[in-house]
Amino acid sequence: MSDSGRIPVVHLIDGTYELFRFHFAVPSHVTVEGVEVAATRGVLGSMLSLLADGATHVGVATDRVVESFRNDLFDGYKTGEGTPPELFAQFPLLEAALEAAGFTVFAMVEHEADDAMGAAAVRAAADPRVDAVHICTPDKDLAQVVDDTTGIAQLDRRREVLYDRAGVVEKFGVEPGSIPDWLALVGDTADGIPGLPGWGAKSSATVLARYGHLESIPADAADWDIPVRGAVKLAATLAERRDDAELYRHLATLDLDAPVMDDVADLRWTGPADHLEAVCAHIDAPRVAERARRLAAERV
Repeated sequence: MSDSGRIPVVHLIDGTYELFRFHFAVPSHVTVEGVEVAATRGVLGSMLSLLADGATHVGVATDRVVESFRNDLFDGYKTGEGTPPELFAQFPLLEAALEAAGFTVFAMVEHEADDAMGAAAVRAAADPRVDAVHICTPDKDLAQVVDDTTGIAQLDRRREVLYDRAGVVEKFGVEPGSIPDWLALVGDTADGIPGLPGWGAKSSATVLARYGHLESIPADAADWDIPVRGAVKLAATLAERRDDAELYRHLATLDLDAPVMDDVADLRWTGPADHLEAVCAHIDAPRVAERARRLAAERV
């Protein structure tokens, strides 16, 4: 936070994505206790690098359990099936390590990490002290809350690409508010949303760029005032599967009431907890603790 009380950027991190990314990107590291910790060490180091680059207010969202309320709505929704057990076991370890390092963690149980990032972004952006909010994830779902007027953008840290409204439109062909509709038609294999047969990314973008939302798409293709290849068949499929499409849209829509911080000030990093060294010793990362202490000292 600056001397004026302004917060230049709030960073919201997809902890689940980061854990998966590091698990498959770095060599294994097993402690003497037989615990795999490589991904946890990687994420923790990455978060400290974010601080070293100047971040002041950081929230990290994780999926304490993979399943959420969406699994009760649709049997095909994603589960933890197929997740390597040595990776799954690191979720609570990562949360403990991040909290020991002084980060605010949104550990989701009924909701998903995506919901937490969306809810935190909207809440932070509504605070007059906040100039910008960067949602740090490549996940397509989060594009729906990108908003130039409130300063919410999506940051792909690995590729170093920041998506504002224009960036979302360029990438998907639709406005941020139409992303749930787009995902409903196209589908999202990562979340287990099948989409509708025949509706591809291009046709979905063309139709939604014109009509915005599912309910605004004319039922009869003859009433469409844009050229779309296979329009008659697409319209028929949507008419036959409208209930499915609306369910898929609901699944793809973030729940902005997910439990997150009460105040954006809660996200300010003020240094690690007293027990960070003990946690880092458990994951064979004493230098991480030393680095965190140095960063805290530099901010005094």
